[in-house]
Amino acid sequence: MWKVVVTDEFRRRYSYLPVEIKKKAEKQERLFRHNPFYPSLHTEKIEPKGRQIWTIRIDSSYRIAFRFIDKDTVAFLTIGTHDWIYKIWLDRN
Repeated sequence: MWKVVVTDEFRRRYSYLPVEIKKKAEKQERLFRHNPFYPSLHTEKIEPKGRQIWTIRIDSSYRIAFRFIDKDTVAFLTIGTHDWIYKIWLDRN
């Protein structure tokens, strides 16, 4: 099973999400911990400028951005809408 660590940014942004999105995120995290490439997660590497950033789908509008840390640990970097996630991570640096 994968270990998930979260950044302060992830924790802060998660706290502002609507309750129904939090429930969906928790369900997707459970799937992720067993298999980061479970089909309904739609795991995708976006890799802006070699930063090795990946996303998983919470629902049609929300995503979690993460990075693999080692063979059994990932860091959830941030959480937000699809458009916001892709804009901030593809535009950074």
